[in-house]
Amino acid sequence: MTPTASGKTGYHILKIDMAIEEIGSNKFSSDNSTQPPKNHTRRRRYSGTHPRKFEQKYKEHNISAYPEIKEHLLAKGKTPAGSHIPVLKEEVMECLKPESGQIVVDCTIGYGGHASEFIKHIGPNGKLIALDVDNAELERTRQRLSKENVPVSFHHSNFAGIAKVLKKETIDVCDIIFADLGVSSMQIDNPERGMSYKNEGPLDMRMDERLKQTAGDLLNSLSEEKLSKAFLELGDEPDHKEIAHLIVTKRRAEPITKTTQLVDLIFEAKGINKKIWRQQRRSSKSVSLHPAALVFQALRILVNDELGCLKELLRIAPYCLNPGGRIGIISFHSGEDRIVKKAFREGVRNGIYQRAAEEPIVPQREEINSNPRSASAKFRWAVRKDIEPRNDHDA
Repeated sequence: MTPTASGKTGYHILKIDMAIEEIGSNKFSSDNSTQPPKNHTRRRRYSGTHPRKFEQKYKEHNISAYPEIKEHLLAKGKTPAGSHIPVLKEEVMECLKPESGQIVVDCTIGYGGHASEFIKHIGPNGKLIALDVDNAELERTRQRLSKENVPVSFHHSNFAGIAKVLKKETIDVCDIIFADLGVSSMQIDNPERGMSYKNEGPLDMRMDERLKQTAGDLLNSLSEEKLSKAFLELGDEPDHKEIAHLIVTKRRAEPITKTTQLVDLIFEAKGINKKIWRQQRRSSKSVSLHPAALVFQALRILVNDELGCLKELLRIAPYCLNPGGRIGIISFHSGEDRIVKKAFREGVRNGIYQRAAEEPIVPQREEINSNPRSASAKFRWAVRKDIEPRNDHDA
């Protein structure tokens, strides 16, 4: 290398070093701050421009930080992942009439939508007793409602055990008992719970993790006759015999453990082509029920013994209410509604209730459009007769 070339090379190196030093001194901040940048957590990667899987929807799981996402989804008639929209909220408050200082038992606290409204009415002198069989959601709701200026207690319990919960609270009777029998959106949307036919997941369907048998266990062990009866009585499924027969046939070769396996099987039993069904659904002006919806509903009810628990709640509830106290039940299945209707009418006839709803209250078209999952909701209420209730909860 010649001296001249070496000189030019040294000059260029010096300029480069100065440029690097200048970039390094300014790269942390545009205002020449010497503080290093804060750590930035990158969002989860997913294919496409929008997240499709439940766990990928990070904005929806933190909806308070992204209110525009919530408004966008609600406008489209969708529920943000990990949240729940309470149905018939205004109608429930109007019929149950919560007042300042009252004791309210929310038997299905869920996301806390109805509970939040009760809290507004009963105020700091009242008390909310919250029950739920889903311990994970119970804890999340506990955190959300802990900031409220109203005494709230939480119990991991099925509502069939309401008398035991009141005993723990050293309370004989309450003013309002409320139960929303629907499955929450958090449970439906989470594929790991196996309650939805829309996503692949294990056939679990347990609302309470303490239960031993899953939907998969029942599908692979119950007789064809028992499966057929369950699909008919708990789901009003018209093709109950064909579906039950195909389940028993298929499980001989391979256990049915995934939601997608069951969905494919139901399409086959009904003789429906998936592609053609989707095309017909898109072109139809009316909302059509998914072919697997009724079977999934029946299995969920069976796994969790939902009708048995409901009957026990309705049996014991009058003796947990103050004279003039009120009870309200939201159901989403014709079998549930029949049980509630019968219990309230018999209660009026036997002098336990002084009056009850003659007809169920259903969502208005506006609510159904904004929250399609409310479409099948039916709300019934009753008022305890104005006499002293029995003290024996277990009678």
